[in-house]
Amino acid sequence: MKLSVVILNYNAAAFLELCIYSVLRATKNIDSEIIVADNNSTDGSLEMLASVYGDRIKVIVHEENYGFSKGNNVAVAQAQGNYLCILNPDTLVGEKVFEECLAFAQAEPKSGFIGVQLIDGTGKYLPESKRHVPTPKVARNKIMGNDRGYYFKEIGHNKRGKVDVLVGAFMFCNKRVYDDCGGFDERYFMYGEDIDLSYTALQKGYQNYYIGDQKVIHFKGESTIKDKIYRKRFFGAMGLFYDKYFKQSLLEKKAIALLIDIMIVVKSTQRTPKKRSEDEMTLVIEEENFRLKDVTNHFNLESFREHDTSNSIIIWDVKTISFEDIVDFMSKNLKIKYHFLSPKRDFYIGSDDSATRGEIKYVQ
Repeated sequence: MKLSVVILNYNAAAFLELCIYSVLRATKNIDSEIIVADNNSTDGSLEMLASVYGDRIKVIVHEENYGFSKGNNVAVAQAQGNYLCILNPDTLVGEKVFEECLAFAQAEPKSGFIGVQLIDGTGKYLPESKRHVPTPKVARNKIMGNDRGYYFKEIGHNKRGKVDVLVGAFMFCNKRVYDDCGGFDERYFMYGEDIDLSYTALQKGYQNYYIGDQKVIHFKGESTIKDKIYRKRFFGAMGLFYDKYFKQSLLEKKAIALLIDIMIVVKSTQRTPKKRSEDEMTLVIEEENFRLKDVTNHFNLESFREHDTSNSIIIWDVKTISFEDIVDFMSKNLKIKYHFLSPKRDFYIGSDDSATRGEIKYVQ
C-alpha cells in the first residue's frame, strides 16, 4: 500500500465528515487507506462514521482521550502504507495534495517531514505552517508573546524549500521516518509534539520541507476551546520542549516556569463570534441547480466575481466544485466569509476567523 492517512478525532463530527470526503477525493488514484482514531468522542462521531462511510475507512476507538501524541501513535502502529500523513479532522485537502507530496518525497530520499500551506476558514495564510526551532531565546520571547524569530519567513508562502518545524495539522512523511524518530513524544498531551517531532527529524539527519504551492484549509480552533486548560497545555508544552533539548541553569528553569504560570492565568484568547449583519447576503456557489432554504441570491462562480462581495457569505457546494478551485478562490478573496455544504446537503460548516471556534449550521 502506498499511503495511510491518519486522522485523530475528538468531538469534531461535522468537520470530520467533510474532511474524510475531501480525503477520499484526493486519494482516488492512490493505493491508500484512511484511518480514523477516535479519542472517546461524545458527539456522535462514531455513529456518523458508521452511517456515512461504513467500511471505506478504518476506525480505531480509544477507550479514553489519549491526547494528540498517543492517539496518533496508536493509530500509526496499525498503518499499512509506505507513506503516512497525519491530518487534523478540521481540515479540507485539495485533490492534488497527496499526489504532490508523494512525488516530492520520492524525489527527496532524505526528506523528513513535509508540510503544506495551511489557510484558515477565510483563506488567510496561517504562519504556523512553517517555523524555526524554538531556541531558548525564541522560546522565551514566544512565551511572552513576541513571535519574532518563531515563524519561518525566509521562504515565501507559495514557495517550496527547506524549513525547520512543521505543524501537526498536516505532516507527511515516509513511514520509516516516523518510526525512526519514535513517533510523537507522548509526554505532550496536546501542542508542542509537532515541534518536537520536526526537531527530532533534523537531529537524525533528515531535512523537513515546506510545499507552499499546495494548500489545505484548517478551521483553526475547531478542535480546541481556548480556555485555561488550553493555555496550560500550550505553554506547558513550550516548557517541556525547552527543558528537553536545551540545558538550563536552575535559575533559568525557575524563570521559565514562572513565565508559564503567568501566561496560564492570563485572560483567554477565545473570542465570541461577531453577530451577523441583517443585510448579509448568502450565496450558494455550485454547478447544479440547488438552493438552500435561506438563500437570498444565487450566482455561479464566474458571475459572482462581478458583484459586490463585501457583505456576503459564500456557501460552497463541495459535491459539485473541486476543493482545488475552492482553495484557489479563497486565497485570492480574503474579505469574504466562507461556509462548506456537506455532500448530503444537511448542514454546512465554516469559521469566520482563525481565533474563534468553527460554526455548524443545520439545514431545515
